[in-house]
Amino acid sequence: MNKHLKELIDLAKNDQAIDSYNPQLEAADKKVAKVQKKIDAAQAELDGLNRDIEENEAKVKTFEEQLTLLNEQLAANAKKLKEISTEKEMKALSLEEDIAKEKMTFANEEIERLQAINETKKALLDEANEKVNALTTEFDAVNKEVSAQKAEIEKSKAELFVKREELSRNLEQKVLAFYEKIRIWAGNTAVVPVKKQACYGCYMKLNDKTYAEVIKGDEIVNCPHCGRILYLESVTEEA
Repeated sequence: MNKHLKELIDLAKNDQAIDSYNPQLEAADKKVAKVQKKIDAAQAELDGLNRDIEENEAKVKTFEEQLTLLNEQLAANAKKLKEISTEKEMKALSLEEDIAKEKMTFANEEIERLQAINETKKALLDEANEKVNALTTEFDAVNKEVSAQKAEIEKSKAELFVKREELSRNLEQKVLAFYEKIRIWAGNTAVVPVKKQACYGCYMKLNDKTYAEVIKGDEIVNCPHCGRILYLESVTEEA
């Protein structure tokens, strides 16, 4: 087999080994992101409950201030009652008192309703806090596990990169540049085997002349259909 072809095959397989770790790294990141997404959702629920409770407490305060004003109004009306001299004034004052009392009844009912809602929300708040804390603990454990896993992967990749440097140095620069040019668009299928007289990059059948050249292995042969570098797998295994 052509020396450069053998070196290209070794380099291509090394590159495939490097990139084979990418799905593992992506899976590890997704694992962490999945737990983080749960934390974000739980935190959003917690924030929403706190916001609702604060809004309800603000409404309760407004109604309590309204009750204070209405009580002052009723007290003032009680003083006016002594000064009233006509029936018309009596009716007007009585109407004001009725309206004030209706407003007070409504305010008290709303205060009671809002406080009941907040009691329910505070119970949910405790559950939401526990959920966030549990998920945070889970995140720390998963992150620790994933970090260790990624460190091992990066260590293995580093070893492969060292090997790649060595393989690249041994290759003629023209041959390396030729390989890298194909790799830009073909990725890890820049160098592919031929099986059953077909390129295993584009899966197109090779003509007899090209196939014969691949079998000889004397020169670097490109697929006439896709341009990938071809080699005969059985010959490589023997080599």
